[in-house]
Amino acid sequence: MHAWPASEVPALPGQGSDLRLHDTATGGPDRPVPGPVARIYVCGITPYDATHMGHAATYTAFDLVQRVWLDSGRQVVYVQNVTDIDDPLLERAQATGEEWTALAERETTLFRDDMSALRMLPPDHFVGAVEAIPRIVPLVERLRDQGAAYELEGDTYFSVAADPHFGQVSHYDQATMRALSAERGGDPDRPGKKNPLDPMLWSAARPGEPSWDGGSLGRGRPGWHIECVAIALETLGMGFDVQGGGSDLVFPHHEMGASHAQALTGSHPYAHTYAHAGMVGYEGEKMSKSRGNLVLVSQLRRDGVEPAAIRLALLAHHYRSDWEWTDEVLVTATERLARWRAAVSRPDGTSALPLLAEMRAALADDLDAPAALAAFDRWAAEQAAHGGDDEGAPGIAARAVDALLGVAL
Repeated sequence: MHAWPASEVPALPGQGSDLRLHDTATGGPDRPVPGPVARIYVCGITPYDATHMGHAATYTAFDLVQRVWLDSGRQVVYVQNVTDIDDPLLERAQATGEEWTALAERETTLFRDDMSALRMLPPDHFVGAVEAIPRIVPLVERLRDQGAAYELEGDTYFSVAADPHFGQVSHYDQATMRALSAERGGDPDRPGKKNPLDPMLWSAARPGEPSWDGGSLGRGRPGWHIECVAIALETLGMGFDVQGGGSDLVFPHHEMGASHAQALTGSHPYAHTYAHAGMVGYEGEKMSKSRGNLVLVSQLRRDGVEPAAIRLALLAHHYRSDWEWTDEVLVTATERLARWRAAVSRPDGTSALPLLAEMRAALADDLDAPAALAAFDRWAAEQAAHGGDDEGAPGIAARAVDALLGVAL
């Protein structure tokens, strides 16, 4: 599966600071990436509907992670999956009468277009669940052979008891885990499971559903969590730097993925840092495909909204915060974009080197994009009020916004 084209990241004077992210697993700041290569896995879409603002906010956050790492002189290896076989996709296809493959292909193409328009840096590896099945099957067989998985009526489940570190990503209690498992694709009430929380690794073939050769597992299709583990271990290896996604993935997805990998390899941790973006609401509820309360990137683009304004609207909120999309959010972003473009259109101006330093410091401190935006607001206001005689200032300022924030002025 191919990703989208990369936009150029302009070179900046000097070098940025080490990024420190909030780690969900520890509740504190993570450790800076120790070497010259930074490795990140961000969980991708299930392609049964178009990209909404919640998706866009999450991918903007982890786009910033890449940009800060690049600015600090590191090489980045970025991996993202596409869950192109899953219950919601099959259910949508059945409800609409469309072939599930056609639905997945169309929505994945639209996602690529949205990501390109928003100037997200593309992943080095963009991998679909279906194409990963040959990697997934041997891992499930190995877990079974190690005693970390078991069969139930033809399906194969992971035993959470096989990982002594289970629970150390979310730190949720059992009641919360059980409730979230039921809400987010698990089946805690299925009779016969060793533990209600045990997740599906391989689902045996059902009538009317697609299935693949599972070797000794029999025909079927993979569970959600093992998909990402197979892709991450293949492309990044154990102990990569950041596992990213929305905060609704803390449990069960990231918790289970960590346990799968730790049981498979006998080592810990799966990822050194678990970073999670907040939820975007609309009309009083979390924006989600299941609720249908969506503000779509593609629809805004069709309505003539400039993608740079959409991106500024997302950047105006700290990535870990929960917030609500409103018309006013977009109006404010559009006005900000106009002010910024006016500021960099002057032939000279106030030195932008202090601005660059302030933006770098803000972003290195747990991606404080609102502080970086406020710094540029102050510089733009100074430009409008007094200007300056530094001929290189507007160019440096424009390149800083492009390289660090992904907004082309």
